[in-house]
Amino acid sequence: MIPVSMSSLRRLTGPGVGVALALAMGGCALLSTPDPVQLYRFGPLDGGYVGERSMETVQVSLRRIEFPDSVSGQRILAVTGNEAAYLAGARWVADAEELYAQSLETAFSSERSGVRLIGGRELTRADAGLDVDITTFETRYSVPGAVPTVVISARARLLAMPARTVVSEQVFSVSQPASDNRVGAIVSAYDAATQDLNRQIVAWVEANAARAADAD
Repeated sequence: MIPVSMSSLRRLTGPGVGVALALAMGGCALLSTPDPVQLYRFGPLDGGYVGERSMETVQVSLRRIEFPDSVSGQRILAVTGNEAAYLAGARWVADAEELYAQSLETAFSSERSGVRLIGGRELTRADAGLDVDITTFETRYSVPGAVPTVVISARARLLAMPARTVVSEQVFSVSQPASDNRVGAIVSAYDAATQDLNRQIVAWVEANAARAADAD
């Protein structure tokens, strides 16, 4: 695992848009070949479905999950005070929003509950709808070179269908310290943080799904 330092981060230019070119060690000459990139993922590798659901299951459709532009895609954002940068040489194996959607769907399928989450590819009629917007998905440093904390925040709304009126709304936030200032440890913190966030969302949906289904 490679340690992370501010020199190994690609700084954002402007108000969180674009990435500055990294200067080569030694003569400050620009690299003519791209740096090697290591791919990482978070979330379970496969589903954890535990058996058949009850006929009384509430069918909840999941809308496409939205991420802020600065953390959508495959780059991993790090923030120190007012400075933001992307981890150099590290990318998610797929877009962060895709990996997160898979992890949330798996969290629902892993629980014995009265809720079944309907993914975007399914045409099943929904009793209720779930909107999840990720508002924060970043690695935070208190000072350059410190051991960072992964912070993930989400705003969720449970909707009555088909009118899509909001029945319940909740803001969730999770902070997960990494064990070290290394990319592998940071990725592990993302994995733990998303699992924690998903458990909270699943419990909240379970507590409110029947009310949403009865509100249409």
